Amino acid sequence: MSLNFADRLNNVETSAIRELFKLLGKPGIISFAGGFPDSAMFDVDGIRIAANAALTKEPGAALQYGATEGYGPLREQIASFMQKKGTQDLAPDQLIVTTGSQQALDLLGKTMISPGDKVIVEGPTFLATIQCFRLYGAELISAPVDGEGVKTDELERLIEEHRPKFVYLIPTFGNPSGALLSEERRRAVLAMAVKHQTLIVEDDPYGDLYFGEAPPPSLLALSAQVPGSRDLLVHCGSLSKVLSPGLRVGWMVGPPELLAKATMCKQFSDAHTSTFAQATAAQYLIDGRMPGTLAKVRKVYAERAAAMGDALRRELGDAIEFVQPQGGLFIWARLTGFNGMLSDGAEFARRAIENNVAFVPGAPFYANNPDFSTLRLSFATVGIDKIEEGIARLGASL
Repeated sequence: MSLNFADRLNNVETSAIRELFKLLGKPGIISFAGGFPDSAMFDVDGIRIAANAALTKEPGAALQYGATEGYGPLREQIASFMQKKGTQDLAPDQLIVTTGSQQALDLLGKTMISPGDKVIVEGPTFLATIQCFRLYGAELISAPVDGEGVKTDELERLIEEHRPKFVYLIPTFGNPSGALLSEERRRAVLAMAVKHQTLIVEDDPYGDLYFGEAPPPSLLALSAQVPGSRDLLVHCGSLSKVLSPGLRVGWMVGPPELLAKATMCKQFSDAHTSTFAQATAAQYLIDGRMPGTLAKVRKVYAERAAAMGDALRRELGDAIEFVQPQGGLFIWARLTGFNGMLSDGAEFARRAIENNVAFVPGAPFYANNPDFSTLRLSFATVGIDKIEEGIARLGASL
């Protein structure tokens, strides 16, 4: 019997990154392919203490069904967490808790996208976003990115031309670009949202992973300075990259009518995010351990990012170009084809696997018009010695 699947599945295919992971079981391979935080950075003791406290203080609430909008104490803690980062007027009832920020994107697809709707994304952007929005029938349009994030003049031209349902951006240390949108451009994005009455979605899973100076305020924090922009802004956050992906705790801030529709759709999906995970996350934030955890991971990731950048310049030289990241988990690079050297990211990845090192070619991160010379390297889960050895193998793969 041949199963007759939904037509919407014709618009998506298996993740190129997930397929790549099937090749990573070889002994001795060094992987720069994943987008994961380093499990060695997890505050296991702190999470254990928080989980025990959640079970001790309110075991019934932690183990029972809960409100779809989220566990009340966690919503309060997330609002406080966001307030400390500049969103002074955020109230707990202005956000809902999601099962990771990935679910927030899925809820946006369910509530906002009808087949044929146009959505503008960065080129390149998060691969799962491309797959998710296409699943709901969106026509995706790419806005170009440089070292300072999305090019706002090009973005406005695309908004005027296509009148999209919404614009999706990762302004702070984007995946895969690592780009940091300047404060000037952030204000320009908010101004054009008001001018063109266009919804802006800010995905911010990496904003706390900065090296050195803190990044500019989020679009959500800056919206207080651009009248009318808050009503046209959705902000998605997550504890996955800074605390633990396994907790699956994210959140969405948005206009009340959107949150109401998203809550209704979440009821159909999972009823609510795990109350035990929410109670544990809430207690962790109450315990005040997050600043110490962030300081630790920032230091480690900064050292690894610097080591990878130095190794790339040393081992690949003029064959590669990239902007040294100021935060996040990734280096986004482009093969230059210098002196006739290789310029195809997919072929480079194939050769690299033969030399027991892996990364992700850049083309799948583009909704359209891919740059086949690009690649994404993650420095998060590999120690400095392995980074240097792996990049040396890449140099030998050219």
